[in-house]
This record gives sequence, C-alpha cells and structure tokens, in this order.
Amino acid sequence: MNTITRTNFSFPNQKSVYHGKVREVYNINDELLVMIATDRLSAFDVVMPKGIPYKGQILNQIATRFMQLTEDIVPNWLIATPDPNVAVGHLCQPFKVEMVIRGYLSGHAAREYAAGKRVLCGVNLPEGLKENDKFPEPIITPTTKADFGVHDEDIFREAILEKGIVSEEDYLVLEKYTKALFQRGTEIAASRGLILVDTKYEFGKTKEGKIVLIDEIHTPDSSRYFYLEGYQERQDKGESQKQLSKEFVRQWLIANGFQGKEGQQIPEMSEAYIQSVSERYIELYENILGEKFVKADISDIQSRIESNVLRFLEK
Repeated sequence: MNTITRTNFSFPNQKSVYHGKVREVYNINDELLVMIATDRLSAFDVVMPKGIPYKGQILNQIATRFMQLTEDIVPNWLIATPDPNVAVGHLCQPFKVEMVIRGYLSGHAAREYAAGKRVLCGVNLPEGLKENDKFPEPIITPTTKADFGVHDEDIFREAILEKGIVSEEDYLVLEKYTKALFQRGTEIAASRGLILVDTKYEFGKTKEGKIVLIDEIHTPDSSRYFYLEGYQERQDKGESQKQLSKEFVRQWLIANGFQGKEGQQIPEMSEAYIQSVSERYIELYENILGEKFVKADISDIQSRIESNVLRFLEK
C-alpha cells in the first residue's frame, strides 16, 4: 500500500526538521513551518510499524477546515495548504503543555475513574458517574508536552504555574481559548449529528508575542466523537457508545495485549486490517466534515508533496 511514513526533504532556506509521532515539521528561515502530515499511526504514544493509506491527508484537511471555522474566535498559525498532506504556517514557540478538555467521562478519564480516582488534574469528579456520562461542565485536564517516544503526563493547573511552564497571564488565555474552541467544536459536531466528547489543543507564541492555535484541531487523532442519535438510550442501557475516533485502534491493541507498556509487543497489522483502518478514517472524515472524501493521487506521494511545497515557497 502506498503510504508516506517518513520524509527527508531539503527545501530552500531550510534550517531544521523535526520528526514527531505523526507530523514532520520543516523550519524555513526561522519564519515559516512546513508541516507534513504522514500516514503514521500512533497509539499509546507508540508509532505503529505500518502506515495507513490517506490518513495524513485526512488529518491535514480536517485540521485545516477547523482552523478556518474557528479563526474568528481564536487566531491560528495557518497560512496555506499547498498539498493535501501539507500545512504551512508561522513559526511559533510552542507552549510545553497540551490543553485537554473533556465534556464526558471517556477514554483516559474513564480508566482513571474506574481505578478509583476522583480527582483528575486537580479537578474533582462527582461520584456515581458511568463511563461516557456527560460532565456537568467541560473540564480542562492538561498534559505535559512529551518528547518523541515519551508518554504525555497529566498535570494540574497549579503545577504548571508553580514550575513556570506557562505564566499565569498566558495560562488564562489558553484556558479561555480552549473553552471557546470546544464550544464551537461542540456546536459544529451537533450540526453533523455528532457529540464532541473530548479533544486537545496546542498553542504557541508568534515572534510578536501573540498566542495562536497550532498543530491540529478536532481531528480523530486529537478528539473523540460519539454519534448523537441513540446516545442517551445506549447510556441508559449500559451499552457502549458508537464513536468516531482513534479509540477503535486503541481497543484493538488492548484486545491484542498491547498498551504501550514495557515488554509488550505490537500485534501484527495485516493488510486487511490496515485497509479497514483506512476506511474507518475516511468514514471519520465524511462524518466530521459532512462531505465526501476525495482521495489524492498517491502514486508518488513524496514527489507530489515536494513539488507542491517548492512551488509555494518560490512564490
């Protein structure tokens, strides 16, 4: 299957390249960032050995669309998308925290709650909740921004301020932006027959000191969605929710004995399974954006990306 899992371009005025879990970021003259969304699949902070066809295109196009749909309430880093897998934006100094916001007791929060914890990142959780129940109000549960191959860790607001990771003045802006983005995302999701369950946002500062949204937003890799129809009935019956997110990959890995822990082996991903994951990501795209997914030409992805980026940079 033709996928892009690693790049090694040399663009004009390139200063450096950073290879993240999924995205590869090229610094152009300390002014622009060329961010390439690869087809790598990451779960439990571990990159899977095989790529997923069209995954990078899907993530990039969803993130781009939501940047456009939220730029009236929160400024962002984006300048252009010269290729289906590429976003170009302003070079920013990223904050060393990821702003996770949760509207429901799901995923990591549900696992912590089931283990008996009633305080998550300094937020008190009410007793008597069932998995996937809605919180009275969305809660912000930040994590540290980990280096490649290292687990992100929960951190509470006071620790962020005490350690000087973010100043109090800036953190208040991050909280405000996080709540505003989640509210907008919730409204858009509802219009598509979906529930935005939880998500994460990353922010950075431009050279001028302006705080902006960076990286991705409301993608299935950074967010969890449920289908709105039948949500309450499933909760009342104690049934699993129908969801649109990467959680289906995590559940498959857990069922096959892998949670990213030391000594665990990544299960074999067959061609049929990889194809099924690709189809699931396309389903995610079409439901989240409410439009048909148009597959890009993947006969030679590396050359396509390189020529499109060079053409943009020459302008």
